[in-house]
Amino acid sequence: MEVPIGFVAKCWSFISFLPFFFSLFILGFLKGLIICPIAVTIIAIGNSAVVIGLWPAHFLWTYYCVAKSKRVGWVLKSLVLVSLPFPLILWPVMAIVGSIVGGVGYGFFAPLIATFEAVGANVTDKAYHCFIDGCFSTIESSCTVVRDFTDFCFHSYFSYMDELSKDVNEGEKPIDIELWRVPGCLLVSSIAVLVDVPLITAVALWKSPYMLFRGWKRLLEDLVGREGPFLETVCVPFAGLAILLWPLAVLGAFMAALFSSFFLGLYAGVVVHQEESLQMGLAYIVAVISLFDEYANDLLSLSEGSCFPRPQYRRRMKPSTGLEKGRSLDSQDEREGSRSRSSKLVSEGSRTLKQAIQRYTPMQVWDWLFKSCEVNGKLLLGEGLISVEDIQDCMVKGDCKKLCIELPSWCILQCLLTSAKSDSSGLIISEEMELTRFNLPRDKVFEWFIGPLFTMKEQIKGLQLQEGEESCLRKLVLACNNDRPEDWDNTGFPSTDKVRRAQLQAVLRRLQGIVGSMSRLPTFRRRFRNLVKVLYVEAIQTGIPAKHPNGSSRIHLFNRGGRRDRNGAQDDMV
Repeated sequence: MEVPIGFVAKCWSFISFLPFFFSLFILGFLKGLIICPIAVTIIAIGNSAVVIGLWPAHFLWTYYCVAKSKRVGWVLKSLVLVSLPFPLILWPVMAIVGSIVGGVGYGFFAPLIATFEAVGANVTDKAYHCFIDGCFSTIESSCTVVRDFTDFCFHSYFSYMDELSKDVNEGEKPIDIELWRVPGCLLVSSIAVLVDVPLITAVALWKSPYMLFRGWKRLLEDLVGREGPFLETVCVPFAGLAILLWPLAVLGAFMAALFSSFFLGLYAGVVVHQEESLQMGLAYIVAVISLFDEYANDLLSLSEGSCFPRPQYRRRMKPSTGLEKGRSLDSQDEREGSRSRSSKLVSEGSRTLKQAIQRYTPMQVWDWLFKSCEVNGKLLLGEGLISVEDIQDCMVKGDCKKLCIELPSWCILQCLLTSAKSDSSGLIISEEMELTRFNLPRDKVFEWFIGPLFTMKEQIKGLQLQEGEESCLRKLVLACNNDRPEDWDNTGFPSTDKVRRAQLQAVLRRLQGIVGSMSRLPTFRRRFRNLVKVLYVEAIQTGIPAKHPNGSSRIHLFNRGGRRDRNGAQDDMV
């Protein structure tokens, strides 16, 4: 579209935009007022029922697993058991309050944003969609929130606890602290909370006006000049909405800083224990304020560094610690790219927002994984590497290791093998989609999961696998333990080099560990259930024989019209 040039043209563009924006805003506001009570009722009542119903089990099982765990030493275990009642009693209150606040925010803003999205949607009747979009979808998504929260409380929680109570590996030492250091750690942590929480809160409060007005300035520049994400006409209404809602983003950032300040202060006790020095812990109390101030300056593009002192709180200071500014996988590449003047855009805000638009979203990667599991699962089902018994065991007995862990591992392994043979620097996850360090989702959780895959791809590329090794590796990830090199002795793996086998087994173990962590995410279980249903229907349609779920020798042949046994009796398919 033609960008307005000149002061008069920009003013006229802004004035003509206002009636259109306020009409959409009033409509979205009214939709939010109607849908919000329904969404709050669903989320608050559903989540509260789950939390209150499972709280006795959570309380008892947490104590049991912590007391049973051999991964934690007796001193640390005693401290945890003594301090557990506070978070366990606080958990239902926080969950219920969070559900109410989250329900209000989602129930009101989802219809409001959907009203603006309908303007840019590729539909014929935009006026109809402006009224309808965001109403029923918000109510349906509220039910999905309750279902995902239930999966987290019922499945993910117990999975974490089961892992905590597992036996330690041979040679692995339990996590513990020395008893004589506990008083010093508690003392320094108490001082840090009293000092750092008010000071970090004051720094965040001082930076909030900068964040507010600098954000407004960039959004107004993009709105008037039609740059950044507002270059297209259909995106212009979002500019007004972003300007209007920006103070809420600033308030959320301030609340996040206030909440995180407690954990930053408590970390001083960890520094005392690790460095075996009260002096280092006291130095951290001062240094963390400088670290937070520098992080805020970098985030707001203010002057580098901090005016606060930063004493050394580690005997061997590393270039980056967990509390310092986190570096994403592509931070170095982005800095190098920003130095190039030829690619510099008109405004700094436009450059940042354009880069964000070019990145893939976590949902796109999530969709690829489950689509790949569906396609490859059907192929493996036809080849016999996945049996109908595996599907039935997952649906009836809950034994889903092969489908939940090994099938996604097989799909990601296929992606790694394909990417290793190509000249790509990233991961080729489809013919149209390549995941690189530049277009990774800006999500720390996905960065933790996807980041190691780049290293694993380079490891596989360095091993230069043969076709026979790749084919055998795909089968071993589904049908074999990968704990020791001897586990592959009778598998027919072409290479007899134990070092090579150990390297490949380490890749498979790490891959299955990543998938195991993914499986604890709430959305994973919901989509995994849909995947199992698809594979079960595929088994029915292809007529693959299977044993009866109760374990008897009676065999059913699954056909399109129903289930027919050997006697010819046919049952209706549910």
